[in-house]
Amino acid sequence: MQRIAESELIINGRGAIYHLDCRPEEIATTVITVGDPDRVAAVSKHFDKIEYRNQHREFITHTGYIGKKRISCVSTGIGPDNIDIVLNELDALANIDLGSRMIKEKLTSLNIIRAGTSGSLQKEIPVDHFVASTHGLGLDNLMNFYQHQNNDEEKLLLQAFNTHTQLNPGISEPYISSAGMGLLKHFVKDFHQGITVTCPGFYGPQGRVLRMGLTQPALIDRLTSFRYGQHRISNFEMETSAIYGMGKVLGHHCLSLSAIVANRITREFSKDGEAAVENLIKLTLQIISDHIE
Repeated sequence: MQRIAESELIINGRGAIYHLDCRPEEIATTVITVGDPDRVAAVSKHFDKIEYRNQHREFITHTGYIGKKRISCVSTGIGPDNIDIVLNELDALANIDLGSRMIKEKLTSLNIIRAGTSGSLQKEIPVDHFVASTHGLGLDNLMNFYQHQNNDEEKLLLQAFNTHTQLNPGISEPYISSAGMGLLKHFVKDFHQGITVTCPGFYGPQGRVLRMGLTQPALIDRLTSFRYGQHRISNFEMETSAIYGMGKVLGHHCLSLSAIVANRITREFSKDGEAAVENLIKLTLQIISDHIE
């Protein structure tokens, strides 16, 4: 097994991994990711005890306990590029010996649960409701840089999606990965379920028009009307496919949960998005503490 070079895995002076500025003992095996750095404190205020607080750039980590359940909350910032950093570094903390720079013989699978905001693509999924993503379908290109494989269902879903949407060839090749079923089964009551599309931007990539014309003006309609068996696209945002894709390759259990703050079909925006996110956080922590080992 080959030693990982200093240029490939950066460790700072206190023995912590570079971007997250965390050491292995400072991360729990159950991790909640949030985009907004301020949202970490909104999660950890519900902890009974906080062990560690770490911060570097937009990456804030709080690790603590709810009862006997140890949980970390990590802010990722926005977008799949940041997920590439966070997922690789969380995995390194769990599965690479930072001293010897060697991959451990016994690997650890993390539970990684995204709690974020999203826009609904179905009229009947209104603002302030919650979505648990059965799949992450990426328009962001990240997983095309990594070796990955799809199961038969994922291959058929992707083929049907490409046929239906007829995306401009200049847009990156879509990819798809499934949620961790062991986590998803606990998030049924009070949650809509569906495919979440991940976009590489907030405006044009999500069909918004300000001053620039779009190469894919029918994108919203095509996403909304997509059906394959019981599957449909419920929502879109900017991290889920990257979390699911990387998590699957690395052997982690991943789930993305979204508070719907905008409905792109009815053109409504939540009157109190912060309250919706707070309700999602409380429900997520309750389910984690009751059901996730």
